Amino acid sequence: MQKTVADLDIEQTNHRPPTIVDHDHNYDPATAEQDHAHRGILGEKTELIFAIICGVLLAIGFGLSFANGLSPYVSIVFYACAYLFGGFYTTKEAIEGISKGHFEIDFLMLVAAIGAAILGQWAEGALLLFLFSLGHSLEHHAMAKAKRSIAALTELAPKTAFLKTGNDIKEVKIEALQTGDVIVVKPNSKISADGIVVNGTSSVNQAPITGESIPVDKMAVEDPAVDITVADKLDEKYRVFAGSINGAEAIEIKVTKIAADSTIARLVKLVNETQTQKSPTQNFTDKLEKYYVPSVLVLVVLLLFAFVVIDEPFSASFYRAMAVLVAASPCALAISTPSAVLSGVARAARGGVLVKGGRPLEELGSLNAIAFDKTGTLTEGKPKLSGVYPLNGTTTEQLLQIVVAVEKLSDHPLAAAIVKGGKEQLGKEVPAASNVLAIQGRGIKADYEGTTVHVGNKELFTEKNNSLPDDINAKVEELESKGNTTMIVHQNDRFIGIVTLMDVARQDAKETLTQLKHVGIRKMIMLTGDNQKVAEAIAKEIGITDAWGNLLPEQKVQAIEKLRSSEKKVAMVGDGVNDAPAMAKSTVGIAMGAAGSDVALETADIALMADKLSNLPFAIGLSKKAHTIIRQNVFISLGMVVLLIPLTISGIAQMGPAVIGHEGSTIVVVMNALRLLAYKK
Repeated sequence: MQKTVADLDIEQTNHRPPTIVDHDHNYDPATAEQDHAHRGILGEKTELIFAIICGVLLAIGFGLSFANGLSPYVSIVFYACAYLFGGFYTTKEAIEGISKGHFEIDFLMLVAAIGAAILGQWAEGALLLFLFSLGHSLEHHAMAKAKRSIAALTELAPKTAFLKTGNDIKEVKIEALQTGDVIVVKPNSKISADGIVVNGTSSVNQAPITGESIPVDKMAVEDPAVDITVADKLDEKYRVFAGSINGAEAIEIKVTKIAADSTIARLVKLVNETQTQKSPTQNFTDKLEKYYVPSVLVLVVLLLFAFVVIDEPFSASFYRAMAVLVAASPCALAISTPSAVLSGVARAARGGVLVKGGRPLEELGSLNAIAFDKTGTLTEGKPKLSGVYPLNGTTTEQLLQIVVAVEKLSDHPLAAAIVKGGKEQLGKEVPAASNVLAIQGRGIKADYEGTTVHVGNKELFTEKNNSLPDDINAKVEELESKGNTTMIVHQNDRFIGIVTLMDVARQDAKETLTQLKHVGIRKMIMLTGDNQKVAEAIAKEIGITDAWGNLLPEQKVQAIEKLRSSEKKVAMVGDGVNDAPAMAKSTVGIAMGAAGSDVALETADIALMADKLSNLPFAIGLSKKAHTIIRQNVFISLGMVVLLIPLTISGIAQMGPAVIGHEGSTIVVVMNALRLLAYKK
């Protein structure tokens, strides 16, 4: 049934779309296999419940062993039942590993538990299986929690949209939307597609996509028939993203991307891909495990024959070998880095920062220097009226009125900046001049209240009058040396003033650079194609340590290579398009304002989804925290192994302490990694 716009307006804003059965065919078989492997008759928590049952049975059996007059076989029955529940998933995974030709940690633990039972050490074997299964279930729970934090991104976009056709509106699945369609978004509801606002104004919460805490005002484009191919070039105030939340007013949006190509869809895809990219520490631990596990097996086999060399029974040698097997198994080491990387990537995504895997997550925190593109990164990327200098008795208000009136009829970008800035300072509308004539590459001429006005650069007046007065020429040179673009204003036969424009620094640039110094970035360099004077003026204003101007794109690449030779680890921050070659040469490439930009999302190692430089210190702080936690985890896991192996070989530590130390360290590293999910900006 179709609805009219009026019908839609009176509906409740908390309308729930019809339930849709969604079948996802784009799953990762490895991930799916692992997910299903740990579900059972009691749901996703079956493994944890089995571990708890194992612990209860172990406790009962241990308690009954102290009962006078009770057969020891009663306790053994409870221990055997504990084996059944504690060893269920361990056996299952061991069999799966063996079937693929792998002898993994589960197999080692199972052998140790069986060995304990053979020796009559049922309690210690049950304790091993209890702690191992508990550690495994908590590990899987922790990893699932981090993955759910990422998977929650897929739930941001609603499943349906209200498609407007003429005056009729019908509810359709988002997959049915095509580019160019117009959809209606009700107040306080989620936006269904990336698009351009073509009707209405509202305040939109973009936090799910960009991490911005403050809602962003959105308004309709002047021309509703705007070409959607230029959507990415439009001002942010016109663009919206699927998954963001509309404010108190209804708006109409022209769809610019189909559901599969929306910003949120690409974000989810890229975040999922990051899980396969390993960090330097993880590569190290993987290589270590490759040689370590066979070495442990060789050591255990040798210890089985210790009775040949040492005067002891085989049972003692066997028990020692099983204890060493438990102590040396690298459970904690195997999970130490992946759990921290996954938690870090999930926390970054929640804060509006896309980190593509473990490598950039670790390396971002070890940077010594950061190179920045200027335009659009450190500056706003568009000229603004930066100064008004009246001359020869003219007041500031008179000068602004004249220059705004003349420039109002020009389509030049500098003219638009003058008009906008002038009207803001005047606080009122100014009637336009007449008989406007553009002077190519020089300026503009117009009639204003019976006078002839020229507004233009130095060349306009040196060609017109052969020269500029010395005082005006000196003032112009002074202003231009500070990075300004100057426009001279001439009325009839006298110069009445100078107005200046500049691509001004972002409001948060200076504070952000100060924060970066505090987090350990010792060198910050601006790389720009602008002239050196402009670069130095901006650098001085915001606190950049070095400014390198007049650079072509290939020279930016050479600059990054030079920086890497002196500073070792260097990041390049840019817009992800013309700075892509320099990003590729840097240790870590960082794209600004990547939301809605295909190129920025694809080219950068790290993408700041919001067009906010202030997210960079958060990303670096998170990286440093992740790096610290990864190092702590590796130290804990390796430290426990180094401590337990000599103690078990010498017989100082029995299997019980080895089990507690080994499985305890696994639980500790998992819980330590989860701290990243709670990292504060």
